[in-house]
Amino acid sequence: MAGFFVTGTDTEVGKTFISQGLLRALSSHGLNTVGFKPIAAGCERTPEGLRNEDALALQAASSMPVAYEEVNPIALEPPIAPHVAAAELDIVITPEQVSEGYQHLLAKKPDALLVEGAGGWRLPLGNGRYLSEFAQAENLPVVLVVGMRLGCLNHAILTAEAIANDGLMLLGWVANTVDEQMPYFEQNLATLKAALPAPCLGVVPKLNAASEVEQHLDVSSLLV
Repeated sequence: MAGFFVTGTDTEVGKTFISQGLLRALSSHGLNTVGFKPIAAGCERTPEGLRNEDALALQAASSMPVAYEEVNPIALEPPIAPHVAAAELDIVITPEQVSEGYQHLLAKKPDALLVEGAGGWRLPLGNGRYLSEFAQAENLPVVLVVGMRLGCLNHAILTAEAIANDGLMLLGWVANTVDEQMPYFEQNLATLKAALPAPCLGVVPKLNAASEVEQHLDVSSLLV
């Protein structure tokens, strides 16, 4: 299956949590996996350099050994929108830079190369560019993480439409429980299943550990 892109209906909907589960589930099917977090803001200073919690999690969940700098080539310290952080640091981020990091990992010949975006689908990079342009350039199929909370129907349907309008395929989507008290959860889930043009890969309850996510996912449709 090689490369695919994981996006979310918004920020803080559990993209990294679900991405870890996807990597482990694909590994359990015998695939060599690598996670790629090309752009990460909110990195912490360490003796080894800037490190991001989400990127470290993807590195740990990958079955192939890769250096941190390969997983997260664009690391930004300020915990703000990446294009704003880059502007403050006088850094220019382009989709072409992201493609360089992606192609570097692709050359290692993983069976599955999971690319986790930042924020939602139309993440600004600055200068009128968007991270979605990278996904378009690489023709990456997309997995959508839907944060199950009030408002998710609109966000999910609009995101699916934007992905289709960009000429990319929605491989599947995951319903991730963000709000355990979400009213009419099952009815909203049924609406999403009817509205989204791709299979639901799983309904993930509120969990304490990323290691528990895998058992709630069905990645069989990703293996064909």
